[in-house]
Amino acid sequence: MNQIKAFLKRKDIVFSAKRYGLDAMSAMAQGLFCSLLIGTIINTLGTQLHIPFLNDIGGFATSMSGPAMACAIGYALNAPPLVLFSLLAVGAAANGYGGAGGPLAVLLIAIIAAECGKAVSKETKIDLIVTPFLTIFVGVVLSAAIAPFIGKAASAFGTLIMETTELQPFFMGILVSVLVGIALTLPISSAAICSVLGLTGLAGGAAVAGCCAQMIGFAVMSFRENGIGGLVSQGIGTSMLQMSNIIKNPKIWLPPIIASAVTGPLATCVFHLEMNGAPISSGMGTCGFVGQIGIYTGWANDIAANTKAGITAFDWIGLILICFVLPAVLTWLIGLLFRRLGWIKENDLKLGE
Repeated sequence: MNQIKAFLKRKDIVFSAKRYGLDAMSAMAQGLFCSLLIGTIINTLGTQLHIPFLNDIGGFATSMSGPAMACAIGYALNAPPLVLFSLLAVGAAANGYGGAGGPLAVLLIAIIAAECGKAVSKETKIDLIVTPFLTIFVGVVLSAAIAPFIGKAASAFGTLIMETTELQPFFMGILVSVLVGIALTLPISSAAICSVLGLTGLAGGAAVAGCCAQMIGFAVMSFRENGIGGLVSQGIGTSMLQMSNIIKNPKIWLPPIIASAVTGPLATCVFHLEMNGAPISSGMGTCGFVGQIGIYTGWANDIAANTKAGITAFDWIGLILICFVLPAVLTWLIGLLFRRLGWIKENDLKLGE
């Protein structure tokens, strides 16, 4: 047993929820961002500006989402070069076999293939052959064997959430908005979760609402402590910056959570705000305005498919209110009440220098 532990330590193979559930998933989201999401945005620009070359660029980027995710996961697991490069093929296979649930298949299979590759790396004199062969062989065989089932399971669960939201938009609007918003601020990837589950439609709109409530909410609520820099870094960066403060005083998390419980059902029941762009956009909120670009992309896709006549003033009003105005106003008012009650004290929201 001690020999096994020593071997795993030497190979930097660590079986932990943090490494696989936090580090790997967060890296996967970055891989998705740098392929599918950016490609979708470029493709949308090409369509709207009538520049076919931009559509080509976007198509190339989106087609590499599987390899990009797997490579990012390998990087998070500290995979050596031969393993890291071999994961490109693994990602393509897992994403292809996984279908609509490809991201989840890539996450699970890339982790296994990477750890197997790390285990044999530099253990033989023909490392150049053994390491990539085993990494790719394990990854592709697993992809063919289990990726379709993983994909179907993830897709079915995501479909269940979306269909339930269609049937019960009020309660599911609250649930999805609050939970995805919380995931965005926690050190896990809400973007990866939305992508894995394929959250689009009304459920995707509720997810966007929840993420915006966290980002815009914390940015505005902490303005007196953090000024313009904090407003920008949280408002179009990430509310995860407040995590250390939340640990010290969990009450500071309540105002944006309450705001998300309000904006979520408003998004689903009143404004019928849908995310019909890339599912990863549902979990991005106002980070680089990716959530809003995703909603606009969905509008453009619907118009192109003749399922939407055009973008109305009501659409824009809903987008602006749900994503910016209401999160700012509601969280600021609730935060002000909490300050007067003594639940939030001076510098409780101060970001580290």
